[in-house]
Amino acid sequence: MATTSLLPKSTSSWLSNSLPSFPSTNFTKPSLFNPPDHFLPAKRPTIHTHAKKKNPWLDLFDDGEDPDMQYGSLFADGKQEEDPRPPDNPDNPYGFLKFPMGFNPELASLPLKIRGDVRRCCCVISGGVYENLLFFPAIQLLKDRYPGVQIDVLASARGKQTYEMNKNVRWADVYDPDDDWPDPAEYTDMLGLLKSRYYDMILSTKLAGLGHAAFLFMTTARDRVSYIYPNVNAAGAGLLLSETFTAESMNLSDLGYNMYQQMVDWLGRPFRSVPRQPLPPLRVSISRRLKEFVAEKYTSAGAEKGKYIVIHGIESDSKASMQSRGDTDSLLPIQVWAEIAEGLREFKPVFVIPHEKERENVEDVVGDDASIVFITTPGQLAALINDSAGVIATNTVAIQLANAREKPCIALFSSELKGRLYVPNAEEKKCSIVPSRTGKLVDIDVEVVKNAMQFFNVSLALA
Repeated sequence: MATTSLLPKSTSSWLSNSLPSFPSTNFTKPSLFNPPDHFLPAKRPTIHTHAKKKNPWLDLFDDGEDPDMQYGSLFADGKQEEDPRPPDNPDNPYGFLKFPMGFNPELASLPLKIRGDVRRCCCVISGGVYENLLFFPAIQLLKDRYPGVQIDVLASARGKQTYEMNKNVRWADVYDPDDDWPDPAEYTDMLGLLKSRYYDMILSTKLAGLGHAAFLFMTTARDRVSYIYPNVNAAGAGLLLSETFTAESMNLSDLGYNMYQQMVDWLGRPFRSVPRQPLPPLRVSISRRLKEFVAEKYTSAGAEKGKYIVIHGIESDSKASMQSRGDTDSLLPIQVWAEIAEGLREFKPVFVIPHEKERENVEDVVGDDASIVFITTPGQLAALINDSAGVIATNTVAIQLANAREKPCIALFSSELKGRLYVPNAEEKKCSIVPSRTGKLVDIDVEVVKNAMQFFNVSLALA
């Protein structure tokens, strides 16, 4: 029989005070809330544990794993194995044994529950092209940590374009997580879609309050992991999430290249006999068809493969500028770019414009014989950079793509702090950082940029 010690103090006192009093009789009947002494179990010694709780909002009485538990069996050690289900039958339009997780539990291995293996994972990425590109190393870490995992992505319309350069993503769906007032039909349709895919884990880089946490909770994923607000807006979010990371500021992009460091540390954490999973470098893949399409573009503009320098970061109000949310001062007017391009002697400058309306401005300042390429997607920009001799760019996605394809790069920043945040270990990445001395990008010293162009000749000689 349960005792009052198993109930909270407030509940116990309320129950004892609310029970009616009866007159005493000749016999004594054991009561549920006041048992006799011989029904009381012996008091157990108090055990003090110092294990970290997974989430104190989920279970108030969870003190973590038992420190005396013995592990090391075949079903608890090591990384997960590949999916044991047979492959799909290419001759059958319906596939072969392709059922949702809940309908074939006999094919799920025991470590799936014991070790917390992840067969299907969904990543909800907040932001545009820049933020989605910087999440590529985390996706590769997931593939290395959980072999055979299927990764899907939810991103904005601009962010989805990034995943044509990532072979690790199965499906990329358009859904803007930053929209505070989504259309009800779109909201419920996306919930039904995610719920029907039976995800083991869902990750979100959007700062979650109660509303976004409820969205993640209704997907019925086993592990719900997300960033939360660093203020009172995070109240209640921990009740619906399995793991939370309190953001250092209201904008994750302020942290630069390592903006997802908290989530990466948790994803790569060591587990029993599995060591810590290191974070791989940023890499992108470009299809042959995309390379051929971009080659026609820069050839018609008068450039040759390996003999041109990509200039990216022309001032424009287009969303295709591919800036970072953490650095709004990252575009230069065409007049400054024209002065910088005059320092190129051995290479031809190729000006990348995010909108056709900028073509006339570039021709007026640089000249009618300027090589101008109109590019709006990150995949086309990556293919253009891949065939170039190097890149001169402001803090746009062109810098990260140059580093991913191991191309020499001159990065122009509004301050030295921004340069260290967005391009850590610049020398190892063959990147030369040129900061502005006044804190404003428009005041960048053009002569310093021209002197840094010797970097291309040295890199070309070493190659």
